[in-house]
Amino acid sequence: MSDSERDEGDVRRAVVLDYLPHGLSGDDRPRYQKSPAGYAMGVDDFQLYEVAFDEDVRVTIGRRVVVEPTEEREAVVQCRSVEYGDLSSGAQSEIEYVVHDLVEEDEERFVDFYNEAQPITLRLHQLNLLPGIGKKLRNGILEERKRKPFESFDDLEERVSGLHDPDEILVERILEELRDDDLKYRTFVGRRERAE
Repeated sequence: MSDSERDEGDVRRAVVLDYLPHGLSGDDRPRYQKSPAGYAMGVDDFQLYEVAFDEDVRVTIGRRVVVEPTEEREAVVQCRSVEYGDLSSGAQSEIEYVVHDLVEEDEERFVDFYNEAQPITLRLHQLNLLPGIGKKLRNGILEERKRKPFESFDDLEERVSGLHDPDEILVERILEELRDDDLKYRTFVGRRERAE
């Protein structure tokens, strides 16, 4: 998502993870009364949503839809925040690919995380929340960014000895934050809110 899309006020966009044309499986109403439904993930905050879709709008997996504000919606009729465990198996199987794509599309934002990460406590740094980042790699990142801010994932990998696939490390952390609702520290995934 480009900066111009993000600056369109408070419009929240999401990526469709699964589309169920005959509604949710837990909906006990007769099939003819069910609306198309599915699951989506917020583009900026990775928040997970269960959504009901407008029957007259064509929806596909991977499509970007507006979830808030309600007056800006085209494809979404209703949505509510859910947890990872509430997702369909189809949505769970898509989520890693979508997170990876979102990190790649917004490389500048995620490289800035490496440039701007701060201590959380006296003993814990935001960088240490990332899988595989221990004291040595953290210190290497901190030293290199003092000299010059990182410009890309490739720049990070070239300048910090032992740091491989900095984008994949972020994807792993985001997935961990999505799957584990009991994590003490969240950096990328927004808190669950109830939407209508």
